[in-house]
Amino acid sequence: MSEALLTLRDVKTDIGQYHILHGVSFDVPRGAVTMLLGRNGAGKTTTLRTIMGLWRARAGRIALGDTRLDGLSPSRIAQQGVGFVPEDMGIFSDLTVAENLRLAALSGAPDPARLEWVFAAFPALKTFYQSPAGTLSGGQKQMLSIARAVIEERALYLIDEPSKGLAPAIVATLARALKDLKARGATILMVEQNFSLAKALGDHVAVMDDGRIVWTGAMSQLARDTALQERLMGLRMDHA
Repeated sequence: MSEALLTLRDVKTDIGQYHILHGVSFDVPRGAVTMLLGRNGAGKTTTLRTIMGLWRARAGRIALGDTRLDGLSPSRIAQQGVGFVPEDMGIFSDLTVAENLRLAALSGAPDPARLEWVFAAFPALKTFYQSPAGTLSGGQKQMLSIARAVIEERALYLIDEPSKGLAPAIVATLARALKDLKARGATILMVEQNFSLAKALGDHVAVMDDGRIVWTGAMSQLARDTALQERLMGLRMDHA
């Protein structure tokens, strides 16, 4: 396994009076895709939002390389090179696709070559470039949400359930784009309920249950062990 780019050690997060994360520890290796898996309510989204600073960790350590992220604001974490694709898509509906991408580029206007790569990955965004984002379909909005995170090269991409609620053809488009991003050497931490997509993209896995990491290992190991899948996540994936 390559060196860790992101490390979490004994991270604990509360939301109101509820203890959600109970000492989460795992590594995200550089230049690979790590899938964060688990049953609904296990704490996966809370983990991503805690890394991004949207929810404050009560205890523990989160580091990107040598830089501590815990305690920083979301904007400071973004400036450290972390891109985030939230579950709720996180786009500006009243702004055009072009304006959404321009705002997401921390350095100003998007690099033309990078923009062409985004258009190649998501042709619909080129078609509707000057259209308000609110007029896009659900799948196109998800494409825009991912495009906003990848419009500039980031050190780390956090992606929360990108295929949720999308038609299979749109999921296939997303999968191709994410595979291309992976091929460019990106480091990705992704939450995904679609295990077929997780298998296709993932190199490494951390499985959560009840706010804790209960298993880590190679995706290849989990993918071929249906008994382990069922024990960890309640999956019956023989057909996947």
